[in-house]
Amino acid sequence: MAGAGAHAASASQRFCDRPSPLSAQQQDRLLQVAALVRRELEASGHRVALISRSGLNLQRWGIRYSHAGLSLKDNETPWSVRQLYYACDERRPRLYDQGLAGFLFGTDDPQVGYVSIVWMPSARAADVERAAQDKARALRLIAGRYSANAFPFSLRYQNCNQWVAELLATAWGDLDDGADLRARAQSWLAGHGYAPPAVEVRSHAYMFAGTFVPWIRYDDHPADDRFALRFRTSLPAALEAFVRERAPGARRVELCHDATRVVIHEGWDNVPEGCVPRAGDRVIALD
Repeated sequence: MAGAGAHAASASQRFCDRPSPLSAQQQDRLLQVAALVRRELEASGHRVALISRSGLNLQRWGIRYSHAGLSLKDNETPWSVRQLYYACDERRPRLYDQGLAGFLFGTDDPQVGYVSIVWMPSARAADVERAAQDKARALRLIAGRYSANAFPFSLRYQNCNQWVAELLATAWGDLDDGADLRARAQSWLAGHGYAPPAVEVRSHAYMFAGTFVPWIRYDDHPADDRFALRFRTSLPAALEAFVRERAPGARRVELCHDATRVVIHEGWDNVPEGCVPRAGDRVIALD
């Protein structure tokens, strides 16, 4: 338990500290990857995409992607990512548009990284774009308090991916603005099959991390889940599965990079760990 608690504390410190400085070589590599991501977005012919990246190292729970947002072509910086983030100094969530390079820089491991892009059919995508660009509704969906592992069907907290889920609900459920918008969005999600799978924590230390990490909470989770050392929360994989189900014809591309190359894989399965290409994948060397 001591080791798990120390790991949780270390992760929490990295969450709010500025990222470790990147070397010039690492910055150049990530800029090259960002350029390739932008190229994929431009070539798609779409105006909006669900985009996710690896960030905090959650591999011990089998989680590759930790953070998602919406990449919008019609933005002050084209294809910047509209996303929820936790403003550590203010101790509250904020909505933020971030360029693709900055989005990729927010990673624990600049040596190996993963980006997932999902495009929706035109009608579904247009609804999502309108909702994301509707400032009043987008801001109304922000909860007052943040929890990195917020329960998807509670109004007490919210994480970055849950904001995306609730935005999808307002778009596809055609939900009007109003003080109860989050409640109606969660009700729509529950009624249309949104069901993030449980994460098995397997450690009391992690379950009680909220006692010393102010953005990890469990008091919004069902008692049965807490006793079973598991939690359910919105993660990029759950968002992608929901989009795939609700928007038939949605398409996915995954890009990964190591120190020497980028692998571009089309399909709903993931590139193997370590960014290993398979038959049919595109491989682009990095300078």
